Amino acid sequence: MDLPRPVPAPTPLTEPYWAACGRGELALQHCAGCARYVHFPEPRCPYCGGADLPYEPVGGRGTVHTFSVVHRSFLPGFDPPYVVAWIDLPEGARVFGDVTGCPPEAVRIGMPVEVHFGRLEGFGPIPHWRPVS
Repeated sequence: MDLPRPVPAPTPLTEPYWAACGRGELALQHCAGCARYVHFPEPRCPYCGGADLPYEPVGGRGTVHTFSVVHRSFLPGFDPPYVVAWIDLPEGARVFGDVTGCPPEAVRIGMPVEVHFGRLEGFGPIPHWRPVS
């Protein structure tokens, strides 16, 4: 029997991120003090310590910085093999996510990818990355 994936538990810190996903947008915190993007969500900027971190939409395209092919299941709903990756965005951010839409052996460092949103049962849209066609 296949178990469903666990659903995220939005907090006041992550709610704007998930709300943007619900609109089909990728939004990241953008520090008003040093103008750097922050991912994963943080209460303070890890670069300058600033606390003014509004969420701003980003373009949703990037390149694979590095990745790993996972060959065993650590959580229900994640059927191996699957790919997790750090994605470099042209805005200067690096985000983490899974790469879908191609066989794991096709993923390469430097591969252009774009965000797309899949529906997670019992939650709503969540971001994934796929090769740019």
